[in-house]
Order: sequence, then C-alpha cells, then structure tokens
Amino acid sequence: MGLTPRGGSSPLQRIVEQRLSLVTLGVRDLGRARAFYEALGWRSGAAPDDDVVFFRAGGTVLALWGRDRLAEDSGVEDSGGWGGVTLAHNVRSPEEVDAVIAEAEGAGATITHPAGPTFWGGYSGGFAIPKGMPGRWRTTRTGRSPRTGACCSPTDA
Repeated sequence: MGLTPRGGSSPLQRIVEQRLSLVTLGVRDLGRARAFYEALGWRSGAAPDDDVVFFRAGGTVLALWGRDRLAEDSGVEDSGGWGGVTLAHNVRSPEEVDAVIAEAEGAGATITHPAGPTFWGGYSGGFAIPKGMPGRWRTTRTGRSPRTGACCSPTDA
C-alpha cells in the first residue's frame, strides 16, 4: 500500500506506523500532577526537581510537563483554547522523522515544528492535524528515558 505525494506521481512507502509512543500532558502545577498519579500507585524514575515526569503505561509512556513549555515545544500559542495534550510517535532515525513529517504534511497536516535537532539532544518535528480535528503530534528519534532520565532509543522510551 503506497501513497502518492502531492504534485507527484511516484508512490511513497507508508512510514507512520499505527502506534502511540508517548502522551504528554501540559500541566500548570507539575508537583501537584505528579502527586496525583503517584497517589494512584503510578511510579516514575524522575528526580523530585526534574522538569518532566515519565510514567510507563503498558507499551506507552505518559509524560507530565509544564503547560507553557509544552505549548512552546509544540509550536502553539496557549490562549486557553489549546487542550495541552501532545501525542508522540517515536521512530529510529532522523531520516524517519523527516519522512513522517513529510507524510503528515502530504496528508493535510500543518507543520508546527519543522524537523530538526532539539534542545535536549534529540531530533524531532511536530504537526497539527487538519483544522476541525483536535490534536498535536510530535515525531521524535530520541527522548529521555522514563526509567533513568537519560537519552534513549525509541524502544527504551
């Protein structure tokens, strides 16, 4: 099953797998949000002063991050109408990040964060799904491990 790029006729191989790697919730009070999930029995390897908290949730990771930081990283202005949630799809290389971003744009997404190196040592890009449908996606090659806080491969996250 292939795709045809906009303005072209050669088929592309589909790169976006049907899976979810990470759900990030933008929270106004990280300490309070972390305490809530820990009171539910969820465990994190994050240090008390870390700026992001990861919880393993089966094959997916739930991340808590400051709402202002998530909005900036997602390329949106948080004027109250944004839901403060970002979904992530981790891949194995910067080239795959580039391919996912191109595939999303070809499918009608708006690129909110062009693919490139990140401040935390990874490589990622972001997009918003077409207007009228809620959702922001982040495609990432590497991220911080929910167990150790160190950079990791998508299979460790």
